[in-house]
Amino acid sequence: MTPLYKKNGRFNAPFSIMVIFLGLLFLMGGGARSDIQSLAILRPISVAVLGYALWGLLWEQVKPFRVLVFFGLTIMLTVALHLIPLPHSVWTALPGRELLTEIDRTSGLASIWRPLSFAPSETWNAFYALFTPLAILFLMIRLTPDQRFMLVPVIIMIGLISGFIGLIQVISSNVSPIYYYKITNNGSAVGMFANRNHQAVFLACLFPMLAVFATTRLKTVEQARIRAAFAVGAGIFLIPLILVTGSRAGLIIALLGLSLAGWLYSTPEFTKPAKRKIQRVNMRYVAIGALIICLVLITALMSRAQALERLLTRDGTEELRLSMWPAIVDMALKYFPFGSGFGTFVGTYQIDEPLSLIDQNYVNHAHNDWLEVLMTGGLPGLLMIGFALAAWFRVTWVLIRSRNQSMSNRAVGRLGAFIVLMLAVASIGDYPLRVPSLAALFVLAAVWAQSGFANAYAAAPEAVKRGGTD
Repeated sequence: MTPLYKKNGRFNAPFSIMVIFLGLLFLMGGGARSDIQSLAILRPISVAVLGYALWGLLWEQVKPFRVLVFFGLTIMLTVALHLIPLPHSVWTALPGRELLTEIDRTSGLASIWRPLSFAPSETWNAFYALFTPLAILFLMIRLTPDQRFMLVPVIIMIGLISGFIGLIQVISSNVSPIYYYKITNNGSAVGMFANRNHQAVFLACLFPMLAVFATTRLKTVEQARIRAAFAVGAGIFLIPLILVTGSRAGLIIALLGLSLAGWLYSTPEFTKPAKRKIQRVNMRYVAIGALIICLVLITALMSRAQALERLLTRDGTEELRLSMWPAIVDMALKYFPFGSGFGTFVGTYQIDEPLSLIDQNYVNHAHNDWLEVLMTGGLPGLLMIGFALAAWFRVTWVLIRSRNQSMSNRAVGRLGAFIVLMLAVASIGDYPLRVPSLAALFVLAAVWAQSGFANAYAAAPEAVKRGGTD
């Protein structure tokens, strides 16, 4: 009987499960709300995948990624600590609890034990949400370097599918069933997401992926030509797809992605000689270019210009978000050092929301995840941010200076570090990592970066300790 997958090859069980799991994540995990019905399916699957990933996992596999494992488990433990009930006398002594203390006294609940979290149900939701990125982390650890690289074209294909779905959305009705989520940006190209910004950021992350895919782990010149043609065509195709999202933040991240893609591009290396002479003019490039021009024209003509107009007009949304941030900083200081509890932003913000900012719509997030973590996580959240930044700078510095490992290991490692950077920049004005699918992408990128760092360390440990591997 023919096996369904190769036991020791590229498509073994962990890799196959990873591909299926990523597909389900992008199908059902494109929103950041806690009431999305598909989460009732996705989260049990995440727990099952995590259990599979942990089963039979060896310390030798975990060791190169122990920093990521420690960081992930620390986040989960910190969120869990916000759910432990405290004696009322202890809880009332914590900063920022005066209003709730008065409510308890008035309602006769002065003896009730409460956790650190202002809204335990939302903190439980934040805790359950962590199982998805944790499952991705441990499943990635089980993969070989070749399999981790093969996830690059998998993500690229998912991104192109999401972009094509977005293209259909903008030329169809605002109430088209092709929109995945009830609460979404109707009329915009959101693709597999609920929010136009998240779609645009995801598509922008494909630019550096295409650069690495076109130049890394190549066997022949012919293979390089095919990948190059695909990368050029897909890259040009992505530009109108990002424009029709109408996301200004996404456009900024796209420009960053294009810059990083140019920096990542390098002359391909081959392991086998060419089978035939290379033509000076490749007609496939001409055909792809003509196709892309047609797609751009079709997009511009059929998108009803709604998204493109949004890029050129001001709607007051950015001003509102900027005016929120000083108030959020004040709230963070009010609840410091313990925070209001992970996931509790909505209810906590409404307690201290300035009268001048009150609107008919409620604010679902801080639209600056750095500030939201500080407000809801307090000092532990601040320490985790500091640790993550320090780790990223060290890993990226070593990857940029590394010369003692293969080009492919360097390229994949740098790709991971740059995608982490793009998502971190996007988090200044939004909350991409609260979307399950983008949180999974963040973990993939972190593992790619850490894998490149581990290879650099193995090649020149003393040089890495000194801060570089020249």
